[in-house]
Amino acid sequence: MFPEYDVIVVGAGHAGCEAAAAAANMGSKVLMVTMNMNTIAQMSCNPAMGGVAKGQIVREIDALGGQSGIISDKSMLQFRMLNRSKGPAMWSPRSQNDRMRFSEEWRNTLEKTKNIDFWQEMVKEILVKDGIVVGVKTNLGLEIRSKAVVLTNGTFLNGKIHIGEKSFGGGRTAEKEATGLTEQLVELGFESGRMKTGTPPRVDGRSLDYSKMEEQYGDENPSKFSFTDTKQLTRQLSCWITYTNEDVHGELKKGFEKSPMFQGRIKGIGPRYCPSIEDKINRFAERNRHQIFVEPEGWNTVEIYVNGFSTSLPEDIQQQALTKIPGFEKAKMFRPGYAIEYDFFPPTQLNSTLETQRIENLYFAGQINGTTGYEEAACQGLMAGINAHNKVHYKEPFILKRSEAYIGVLIDDLINKGTQEPYRMFTSRAEYRILLRQDNADIRLTELGHKIGLASQDRLETLEKKKVNIKSLVRLLSKYKVEPEIVNPGLEELSTSSIREKVNTLHLLRRPEIGINELKKIDRQLSSMLSSYSQEELDQAEIDVKYESYIDREQKLVEKMVTLENYKIRTDFNYDGIKTLSIEAREKLKKVKPETLGQASRISGVSPADLSVLTIYMGK
Repeated sequence: MFPEYDVIVVGAGHAGCEAAAAAANMGSKVLMVTMNMNTIAQMSCNPAMGGVAKGQIVREIDALGGQSGIISDKSMLQFRMLNRSKGPAMWSPRSQNDRMRFSEEWRNTLEKTKNIDFWQEMVKEILVKDGIVVGVKTNLGLEIRSKAVVLTNGTFLNGKIHIGEKSFGGGRTAEKEATGLTEQLVELGFESGRMKTGTPPRVDGRSLDYSKMEEQYGDENPSKFSFTDTKQLTRQLSCWITYTNEDVHGELKKGFEKSPMFQGRIKGIGPRYCPSIEDKINRFAERNRHQIFVEPEGWNTVEIYVNGFSTSLPEDIQQQALTKIPGFEKAKMFRPGYAIEYDFFPPTQLNSTLETQRIENLYFAGQINGTTGYEEAACQGLMAGINAHNKVHYKEPFILKRSEAYIGVLIDDLINKGTQEPYRMFTSRAEYRILLRQDNADIRLTELGHKIGLASQDRLETLEKKKVNIKSLVRLLSKYKVEPEIVNPGLEELSTSSIREKVNTLHLLRRPEIGINELKKIDRQLSSMLSSYSQEELDQAEIDVKYESYIDREQKLVEKMVTLENYKIRTDFNYDGIKTLSIEAREKLKKVKPETLGQASRISGVSPADLSVLTIYMGK
């Protein structure tokens, strides 16, 4: 019934979609197996992409030739560049998206990819022969053969939904859980655990009073995620902000005795940085209000996502508490919020390629690895899809360093440190934030994406043109000198000191109060000279000029670290043979099996002294 596939992808969430698209676009014959073809790339939680650090990941996915940025651009309702008041390392793109259009665009994209087949059914187990995965077995008993398998099961592995004192099996509301796989993987020697996440109630937007809320507009000149020619937004939907209060908190506390979280019925660990509303009230008792973001779900629906009100309290308590929020007095609930528990597998059981250490050619990506968030899942799917394709076609593994991408930071963190709670990406997790900006993701990664056969020739040519233009722009700025009588009035308006003689434009641009856009406003001749450059090129040149010394400093730190990354460690290395290693270091090194000294240095429990011993021993 089925041919043998190069890669089978189990699951069609954000990780599964990127994995299938990457492997297929690189030339593999791919089968995507999902329990429901109608929920491909479902935005199970908030209808948004990007945000702090997450927006950088979406741009990196796009730069490599992935699809999430393009899909996000095509389904946008609103765009905002977060943290504009801070330095460029913190600028983070975020979009509000049309939930239904996002899913539709992903399905259309996958169906137009010639190397992808689809099958709607549950996968009950993987097929293994001599320690190598050779396919999957479905609920109907069908055995489908492949050279590699990527598991992207999301929250479906033995998923259990909680609403107050009620609990039932499910991977998402109105969708059944996936069973069988966890039990088989544990039998094969894998370690598993339980995590939880939650989602807020959805309400009818027609029942809300927006006059009592603060309107949150999109950017005046919205940007986008993709470095391709996706269309810029010309129309945007507003979001809204309101707040809980002591009356809301009082209503919620009435349900605490029925809370599955407080009564111990939920055993899984939840995300620290996205707690439920009852957890916020309990942990931050001194606060008399919490922010609520009121987010539209699409252009053609009245459904509203109540961001900040994630809860698993009884549905009647949820309804009563909602009506105490300003603007929600007459709110009608479409469906209640809930918590969901699911199985995951600690990611220290993976190699840097996301291939499992126990079973060859088996890859894990997404929430199965203990992460949370669409963006974190999507980038893992992309990397697993790339590496599954490379493995079955006898090509080199594709691994991104911590100095090359947030994706590299995320995977390195997971496989070396593991995670005791749902892992979420933050800018603070990266040592080289000034290098890993959202604006230069294509400069960092598109050549790599093209080299492995994922980023197109058009993308590469666009990048080369951009690099030439930025160099030309910096050269122009270095030669052009501004006249005091022309720019001084504008400089005074910007509260920065005037000049007494002609000065180099770069000299002015290095002042913190002045950007290229300000210079264009106060010097018409310069504005005319810069009119042929795109805003993205202008921004990039400005960052390169303003932060040149910081960028150089970070680059030197990277070069020092590369030395350790060049020391390879054999997979069969005998750590027990080095008696001067600490017992903890020996245990951690044997468990993680680092591939380089650099990776070994980042394992929790391996001290600088242990690293010195290891370095000396390897030198011998």
